[in-house]
Amino acid sequence: NSLFYATANRGPSTTPEPPAASPDHAPTEPPAPPAPVPTPSSPTFCRAPEPVLVTSAPHDPTAADRRARLVLHHASEPGDALLCRLVARFGAPTVASALLSGSAADLLSSQDEASAGDRAALIARANTLQTRCYRADPDADLAVGEKTGARYVIPADPQWPTALDDLGDAAPLGMWFLGTADLVAASRRAVSIVGARIATGYGMHVAGELAAGLAERGWAVISGAARGIDGAAHRGALAARGVTVAALACGIDLVYPAGHEALIGAIASDGLVVSELPPGTSVSRFRFLDRNRVIAALGLGTVVVEAAARSGSLVTARLADELGRPILAVPGPVTSEASEGSHQLIRDGALLVTSAAEVIEQLGELGADLAERTSSRRPRDSLDPIAARVLDALPVAGRGTLDTVEAALAAGLEPRTVHAALNRLTAAGWVDREERGWCARLLP
Repeated sequence: NSLFYATANRGPSTTPEPPAASPDHAPTEPPAPPAPVPTPSSPTFCRAPEPVLVTSAPHDPTAADRRARLVLHHASEPGDALLCRLVARFGAPTVASALLSGSAADLLSSQDEASAGDRAALIARANTLQTRCYRADPDADLAVGEKTGARYVIPADPQWPTALDDLGDAAPLGMWFLGTADLVAASRRAVSIVGARIATGYGMHVAGELAAGLAERGWAVISGAARGIDGAAHRGALAARGVTVAALACGIDLVYPAGHEALIGAIASDGLVVSELPPGTSVSRFRFLDRNRVIAALGLGTVVVEAAARSGSLVTARLADELGRPILAVPGPVTSEASEGSHQLIRDGALLVTSAAEVIEQLGELGADLAERTSSRRPRDSLDPIAARVLDALPVAGRGTLDTVEAALAAGLEPRTVHAALNRLTAAGWVDREERGWCARLLP
């Protein structure tokens, strides 16, 4: 790249001239021809990188790391375990320079058995990695980000959410952020909601209600801005004036799907839009799968709302499970193909949830985020069996009374047992004692 790397300025190679022949000694052999001058088309020509990616901000201690990571983003697709291991071991500037010079394999000793596989992979991929790195233009990427209003965040920045580090060798090298929300704070209480793109009305309603309920309780909603369940979850959180984060499978300067310009704009205004792909990168099927790991990592758990038997949402659930994050699923009609995947997750051990309160109870702080449950128990269900039996035997007030012996006969119990039960029922307010006997009160 002409912005950072210059072709080695090599002058014509020369060879020392042989000493001048004396009159008494003639040269025994002709002088050697001059060595050929390497040219860009010759096999010995090699482009040499500048020492480390030159930065115009020397006061920024992270500038070299930031620019190197921008170059490495172009080297391969997100989640490249090989590059992640190299960056973790040698640092991004060293790795970027080595890839550009074609000497990345030399970073790893040929005597190190543990690194033999990575060294072999670097040798096999050397040309591809070098070519893709030379196409990188960090200044152009940063210019697009500035024009769009996006910023590039790396692990050294305080805005970097440590939840992404849980991805290990598949962690992003950096992320583009568009919006004002604090992802570090949001990821401490965040739920990922995913589901089918071709969703039913039932699924859209449930996703929106879940997201709104979570947002009202101060939880952030993470999703992928796709059609169907993703879009419903984002809209639900926005409607409740909560924080929602959209992870894109394209560059931060693009919008996908095309019909979600307004939605993604609203998320960028009130929440956050993120992407780890360089600006201008278009969507593709495998990039959606790469994006899913970011969604799984940012949430404390993943809720699947409507997923077909072969849904990409099941991949997100699997990734969340590998990270040790709980998987939750919303049940649907047993006749709905759109819920086959959700039902399979529940059979495999996913937690069944039907409301935001139940989601928070599973993912929140132990004992502090319990769901409010409605009970179908009636007040009389708290009575002991003997008291309940005696109460059922008594007539309702206004329809007569029974004395103790009559009540015992009606209940099929001993008079002494009935008398003790009547006293308990009177003290609890279930029974009144009138002049001629006992009767049950009219209670709701």
